[in-house]
Amino acid sequence: MDILKKKLAAGAAVVALGGFLAACDNGADTDDNGDNGDAVTAASITDDASEVEGSLSADGNWITAITADVTIDGDLTVAGTFYNQDDEDGDVYRKLALYDQDDDRNVTDEYTLSVGTMTVESPNFRIQEGTLDGDVYVDENGFELFNSTVTGDVTFSSQEFMDSALMDEGTVEGEVSVDE
Repeated sequence: MDILKKKLAAGAAVVALGGFLAACDNGADTDDNGDNGDAVTAASITDDASEVEGSLSADGNWITAITADVTIDGDLTVAGTFYNQDDEDGDVYRKLALYDQDDDRNVTDEYTLSVGTMTVESPNFRIQEGTLDGDVYVDENGFELFNSTVTGDVTFSSQEFMDSALMDEGTVEGEVSVDE
């Protein structure tokens, strides 16, 4: 009987993950402006700090969704070129989801990811919902805040990267600037 329960639970988890991934597709229309190596992987849904770090690395995942508040001691680098839903024929896109949602895609809870400084080296990287507690240093095109908050500063390594950013639907509590 325990084996049957485990198989049913595993099947339910796969169905839930599939629903979450489908709901996370935003149909982003972006260009490939990055020159990092291409990566193709599945999503990562976790509340473990080391798994979040690994998922956002160059060998990580196209989407990282946290399921509770997470604190990473020190700095974090988001690296690598990824594709929306791992479709290499699609748009270059990477997402950090700091929220949970119901079957109708209504946000039901938001979470906080706490870091020292997050360095963004992935093109078209989106932070959606929730709060990034720390500073962000952007060293790539297409950075986006969507219904999310950054409690610290957002600094761009060039005016080009700042000009390509979409932050109108997010909040930055600190300063937004270009590193000169």
